[in-house]
Amino acid sequence: MDEANRRRFIAALRTLATATSRTDDPDLRARIAGTRAYALGQTGQPEPAERMCREALAETGLTAGTRAVLAGQLGTLLMHAGRADEAETWLSAAIDGMPDAPGERASCLMNRSLVRMQRHDLAGATADLEQAVALYDELGDPEASAEAQHNLGYAALLRGDLVTALALMTRPRPVFVETSDLATAIADLDRAEVLREAGLTDEAEELLAEVAVRFGAQRMRQARGEAEFQLARSQLHHDPAAARKTAAQARRRFEALGSEGWAARAASVELEARRLAGRAPSAAEYDAVADRLRAVGLAGEAAATALGARLADPRRKTMRVSADAPTAVQLRSFEARSAHALDAGRTADARRLAAAGLDLFTGWQGAFGALDLQASMTMHGTGLLSAGLAAAERSGDPDVLFEWGERARNIGLQVVPVRPPHDADAASDLAELRMLRTELAGADWTADPRVRAVRDRVRERQWSATAGTGAGQQSTLAELQNGLAPDVASLTWVYTGAALHAVVATRTAATTVRLSWEQVRPLLDGLRADLDATALAHGTRMAAVVERSLDGRMSRLDDELLRPLLAHADGARRLVLSVPGILSGIPWALLPGLAGVPFTLATSVTRWLASSPRPLRRAAVVAGPRVARAEDEAHAVARSHGGALVLTGDDATVGSTTAAAGQVDLLHVAAHGRHSADNPMFSGLELTDGILFGYDVDLIGTVPDTVVLSACELGRSAVRWRDEAIGMTRVWLHAGARCVIASPVLIPDAAAADLLPVVHERIAAGHSPAVALADAAITTGIRVPLHSHGDGF
Repeated sequence: MDEANRRRFIAALRTLATATSRTDDPDLRARIAGTRAYALGQTGQPEPAERMCREALAETGLTAGTRAVLAGQLGTLLMHAGRADEAETWLSAAIDGMPDAPGERASCLMNRSLVRMQRHDLAGATADLEQAVALYDELGDPEASAEAQHNLGYAALLRGDLVTALALMTRPRPVFVETSDLATAIADLDRAEVLREAGLTDEAEELLAEVAVRFGAQRMRQARGEAEFQLARSQLHHDPAAARKTAAQARRRFEALGSEGWAARAASVELEARRLAGRAPSAAEYDAVADRLRAVGLAGEAAATALGARLADPRRKTMRVSADAPTAVQLRSFEARSAHALDAGRTADARRLAAAGLDLFTGWQGAFGALDLQASMTMHGTGLLSAGLAAAERSGDPDVLFEWGERARNIGLQVVPVRPPHDADAASDLAELRMLRTELAGADWTADPRVRAVRDRVRERQWSATAGTGAGQQSTLAELQNGLAPDVASLTWVYTGAALHAVVATRTAATTVRLSWEQVRPLLDGLRADLDATALAHGTRMAAVVERSLDGRMSRLDDELLRPLLAHADGARRLVLSVPGILSGIPWALLPGLAGVPFTLATSVTRWLASSPRPLRRAAVVAGPRVARAEDEAHAVARSHGGALVLTGDDATVGSTTAAAGQVDLLHVAAHGRHSADNPMFSGLELTDGILFGYDVDLIGTVPDTVVLSACELGRSAVRWRDEAIGMTRVWLHAGARCVIASPVLIPDAAAADLLPVVHERIAAGHSPAVALADAAITTGIRVPLHSHGDGF
């Protein structure tokens, strides 16, 4: 039993075979058979295991306690086979028959909780687990108690509470690490599910690939299949072709094991992968898999699969699901009903249903305040967003198109963070991360296991510490127009996934403009390479050649994206630009039509309308290492702001910078910066003692009203799920900054050092950041892609 509990199943089977040969006691032989059945089931022999268990139960003269133990073993085998109804019946019988055996009773409570989770009886599962924790604690069994606490985290995951799930799974993990590599793998399998549900699919898939190998090495075919199943579910969101292959492999593995419930679940993922890859299954195929799921007691997953039949056959009436169904199933129902209405030509109904689904999604999302969690979770809303945008496009109504453009923009901004108290442990972890980055300079530092461990602690602590509050009502087009000054126009681009539109609004009129996505898309390919080449060629013989190539590209983008809109802007002298994630990498300041025009890149029009500046009382200026003319730039900027705090040389540390940021209204940082695409919250500014990460910003109690990042590419954002975009600019805005001046690409240090002091002269004289930036570009003749983000007015 000790070997089996430590997952050394082959050794356990050898020992159990010896034990069987050494006793004639029927009760003991039956208990040995039950443990042998468990070990056989874990090593991919479910049919012999079930047969052995049932034969032992058929023996006469067994005590009630032994029958209860065997019932528990049989229930566990049936659970792994996915036969939920039978499993719960046998496990309940076992629990009722074990009043005086707390260890065995706790084990059966644990297994019944897993069955109840499969059936989405989360209240029952939680009650079972809480009883199990109490029993294990009384018995002084920390390893089993840790497993039960971990499973409480899994129940929280199924409720949709990702933060609680990760906290409950993280807390007992050191116990698993000390116990065995395999125990850690089993815990990591569940943890990968949390990461996937949080939208962090890259990390989830890396973890799943690792645990699948560990299960394979132990010949745990069922567990390996479960890892493959979870991997396929993750791949669905970004690589449906790979998901189809992985799900098919898992299905075949489960079928060979006789694990019908898991085989049916894998078959459901396989169908969805085919649909997303453009090879839609028939309604009959969906119905057949849904029937398989119902037959093993998985009603919730059967309902989700049956919705696919409605998507495959528009003639069918769309099925509603109960209000207590899992959130993912309810979202899928709204998506299917919206698509059904759109196919029937009922565009208003399609928008209403998609909006109702997004309201459900954002209500769930609204519980979380951490920026990276908010942004990555948007993957769950992309299907509904696509349905709503498609319906909005058909309406041709500027009010409707604007509404859905705002929905797309706001989906990653649904909550305003409640700033957490300063966390000394988080600060210590970030300091350790800085030291590791310095130690591992020149290597792929993120691959180091020490870095991964600290990175995970930082993120998980921040998720737990940052609360969220509702972002408020979304603004309408009429409210925008009422809020526009006579000299301001709003330009909102709306990308539906297949087409590009724009809504131009002034105080007196609103117009919809259809743009050519076919013409714009090829102009975006290679844009970043052109921009980087231009910055690197600055001051060299190649500069003129490279600049001509970029100028031609920018002129064509101007013709396709901007000039058709300016024709409806009534000669506005200032512009508010609201752009989808697909266009976030464009250096708008380099478009010919925006030369000398003050503009701001609003994260959303709703946020822009609600913004208001605070008085500029004090400024701080920071110069990082290895930046040509950084100290000259810092002192020149400081001269515009009387009494400015200047941090240079050894004083320009992360601690002094974050401390200064919490005390000033304007912060200027001249430092090298790097955008981290795989986890943009680890993008940062290079200071004397290391990197100031995005997570460091979240430790600042009150951030400046205006932040100027005179650094390479820190205005850049990573777009993972449709319109969600995240980077250092968004980090500062999310933390409470009103305006951030930054560039999405490399800019020459000399150009920044000459331009930005002039910008600060204008800001100190009372001009808004966007106006100051446009005026300084005209005065100096320096045009670089520095933008005002947020509210530059």
